[in-house]
This record gives sequence, C-alpha cells and structure tokens, in this order.
Amino acid sequence: MLLAWGGLMLRFWLTGRINILLHPDYVWLAIAAGFALLGLGVAKLWEGLRLLRRGIAITQPSESHANLLPPGWSSALLLAIALFGLQFTPRAFASQVAIERGVADTLTLTRSQPQSFRTNTRPEDRSLIDWVRLLNVYPEPDAYTGQKASVEGFVIHSPNLPSNYFTITRFVITCCAADVYPVGLPVRIEGDRTIYEQDQWLRVEGNMATETLDGQRQLVIQAASLTPIEEPQNPYDY
Repeated sequence: MLLAWGGLMLRFWLTGRINILLHPDYVWLAIAAGFALLGLGVAKLWEGLRLLRRGIAITQPSESHANLLPPGWSSALLLAIALFGLQFTPRAFASQVAIERGVADTLTLTRSQPQSFRTNTRPEDRSLIDWVRLLNVYPEPDAYTGQKASVEGFVIHSPNLPSNYFTITRFVITCCAADVYPVGLPVRIEGDRTIYEQDQWLRVEGNMATETLDGQRQLVIQAASLTPIEEPQNPYDY
C-alpha cells in the first residue's frame, strides 16, 4: 500500500498532472511524501522478506482500539484507491463545472482570495485574474472603459448572455482541486458564439466597455482579435 501511494504521487509529479491537483506551493510536499512513502514501503518489504527467510511468521499488531472495519479491510481499501488512481489521468475542470459553480467577475468574501496580484501598469498586460481582482477592489466598470485587454482562458456559453457573447474563464486554485472556483468576463463578438466551442482556449484582445447584461452593469471585452491557443500546462491561475 505504501509503495502504491508513493508511486501514485510521484506519477502525477512526473507526468506534470500534479499541477491540476495542487497549488504549486504545495507540490513539493506531495513529492516529499511520495518519496517518503516509497522509502517506507521498501523498508517494510525488506523487513518482511528478511523475516520470511528466517522462517518467522509476520504477525499483525494486537488490537488495542475499536475498529469500524475488520482487520486488513482499511489497508485493502486504501490500496484499491491507490491502484485506481494509478489508472486514472486527472483532467482540468471545464465549462460544465464552471457553470455549475457559477462564473463571477468579482471575488466574494466567502471564497479564498488569490495569493498574488500583479499591478501591471499597462492594461493589456493584465491577466484575467488581474482584471477580476481589480474589479474586486474597485467594481466601477466605467473606470476601465476604453482600456486595452489581452487575456487568455476557455470559452463558456453562459445561458444568461445573448448569443453574441461568451464568457472567457479561468479557474483559480488556492490550495488544491477541491477549492478551485471559476472567474471570467463577458466577451462581445461579431456573429454567433457557437463559432467558438465551449472549453476552447482563446487569447482575446480588444477594448473594455461597460454594458448592461442580465440587468446588471458589467465590464465587457469588445473583442477585436480572437486567437485559438493550446490549453496551458497549468490551466489554473492563483
């Protein structure tokens, strides 16, 4: 079981998929835990082989406390989970999860705040999370009208927006995959949004504008250029 869990953590690290599960600040903990579990597993295996060579039976520790499961079941369950994880390739969250969780252009107090905020002097250098954080600090969209924008994210066809709008979206991760949440900004385009499939990654360049959508004044990107891009190695922002 120790070998399986150690191998699982190191597999996610070596394949680069650990970025989908953990914030980069905590990746080293998972790597260290993976090596530690592998080391313990090898030590346990070596000890077991040594006892077998000597003909000494391996005994289970005496039960000194109450167990919910029969002896050995909890270890078998953990081993089964680790083996399942070794067959499983984690994928980044996509549009369906974003719609279910609700895409916002501001950060509510009940959500973990991004751990970094870059105050770029040029608006076109701001990332999507920079814009969202800016709106969180000063939510008056007119203050940004006319400024240039160049952001990257994936497409969501928000059901509450007209057909010539989509939402450019990124997930923000503050600790692990369990706490990710989506943020985004509406993008106005020429034509119907179905030209761009949901979950397609785009670089959106244009100018900021203020519009009333779904009864609410919002900051909107008036797209001048839409460029398809590959999904980043790490699709989350912080």
